[in-house]
Amino acid sequence: MKDTLQTTLRQLRLSGLAQTLDVRLQEAAGHSLSHAEFLELILQDELLVRNERQIDRRVKGAQFRDLKPLDQFDFAFNPSIHKKQIFDLATCRFVREGRDVLLLGPPGTGKSFLVQALGLQAIKQGFVVLYRSIFDVVRDFLHEEAVAENDKLLSRYLKPDLLVIDDMGMKQLPRRSGEVLFEIIMRRYETKSTMMTSNRPLEDWGKLVGDVPSATAILDRFLHHAEVITITGRSYRLRNQAAAAKEPGANDSKPAMALAGAEAESTGRSARQRTVRSAASQATTCET
Repeated sequence: MKDTLQTTLRQLRLSGLAQTLDVRLQEAAGHSLSHAEFLELILQDELLVRNERQIDRRVKGAQFRDLKPLDQFDFAFNPSIHKKQIFDLATCRFVREGRDVLLLGPPGTGKSFLVQALGLQAIKQGFVVLYRSIFDVVRDFLHEEAVAENDKLLSRYLKPDLLVIDDMGMKQLPRRSGEVLFEIIMRRYETKSTMMTSNRPLEDWGKLVGDVPSATAILDRFLHHAEVITITGRSYRLRNQAAAAKEPGANDSKPAMALAGAEAESTGRSARQRTVRSAASQATTCET
């Protein structure tokens, strides 16, 4: 009877139920569960397994670069990042409302960690997520073979509930990059959420994409409903070198001090960044 039941469950593709059936049968007998209570338990087991598999598929489809959960982020290291604000984003209300998020700050301050961790939270809440660096975006759309499949490729960027575009500002982008990015932002505007990171102030975006009008149009739409998080402080990647430099007998104290000095200089520049409204206004002025 049990073998026949297991075979039937496999045929119905109820593998989650099949995995826990023996345990649930014992539980039902030991606690005198009613038929309805027993049925509810085994159906919950099936739903749990299906949900876990769906999350695994969506995580794989999101193509994260270096995924870590939010509870592994060291908020104590960088006080400029407000834990309450990040955990509010982790509720994914901004995704449900179709709003955008922009993280601005120097390299190494945790922007990529945070956007990928927030992407994982969105997946766990049932949303479809796609993660791409800005270089992935440009390579996807500007590759010669992609020209004939542009509509299909664009659909891939428009479908996700949350699109994460990372590393804006690492270096100047190829010609026509502004057109590509504008097309994506424009088509997702007020319909789907986009999250971006950048280590450059917004007034530099025109130079980065080599197209001031496109940069102005991108910022006009993207910042309209965006929550902007400005991060300052030290680089997580350099903290180990700084700790080593403090140890007695360290031989590389001078290089470490040079790194720390450059880090402090970068922090000072970031702290003096203009407000988002001012940056967007300046970008508009550049167009004229």
